Amino acid sequence: MPDQFFLSVVMPVWNEATGIESTLEALAPLRRAGHEVIVVDAGSDDGTAALARPLCERVVDAEKGRAAQMNAGATLARGNILLFLHADTRLPSDALPRLQAFMASRRAWGRFDVRLSAQRPLFRVIAWFMNTRSRLTGICTGDQAMFVRRDVFEALGGFQPLPLMEDVEFSRRLRLASRPFCVRSPVITDSRRWEKLGPWRTIFLMWRLRWRYWRGESPESLAQAYRSDVRNA
Repeated sequence: MPDQFFLSVVMPVWNEATGIESTLEALAPLRRAGHEVIVVDAGSDDGTAALARPLCERVVDAEKGRAAQMNAGATLARGNILLFLHADTRLPSDALPRLQAFMASRRAWGRFDVRLSAQRPLFRVIAWFMNTRSRLTGICTGDQAMFVRRDVFEALGGFQPLPLMEDVEFSRRLRLASRPFCVRSPVITDSRRWEKLGPWRTIFLMWRLRWRYWRGESPESLAQAYRSDVRNA
């Protein structure tokens, strides 16, 4: 039936051998419920694709870049709801009923609240600000496990081929269709990036990049600035 809830989880990966098995094993309940998981690999050389293959419906090869990978996975997905999940992010235990509630709503797209895996109080504060900002602005980042109705995704042409800010750019277009359906049950995303760079440095970096993006700077130059900052950490 066209209105039957069928979820496709699309996961872009690159050299995620360390954690890909546990990440996909956490999605086993969704697969047992009849939904699908598609892993899109961008030429990993650490065996990620081989580790993922027994734990998902299919592994797809694509050019490197989350936008291109997510579009490639969406093209092959069979679901009427597409959910884009990072390889270092875990869905909450009640994800399916929350997504069924979204399916019954009139919203075109949505996202989950996020929580960082580290236990320090500062990381709880960071997550609160991330979720509050998202709720006020209607902008979603990839860490929040964006989901969208397939027909809306196709009508908007999917993600733009940007090296950075593809999630923010797509959110801006999705807001023309509706405000996001915000799920308060949080996804848990690995705080390794925040811990590697340091929480305050990461906060300032992300806000600086976002400010430059809103001022009209190209995603290509922002990606170069991001890589430079990470390398110098």
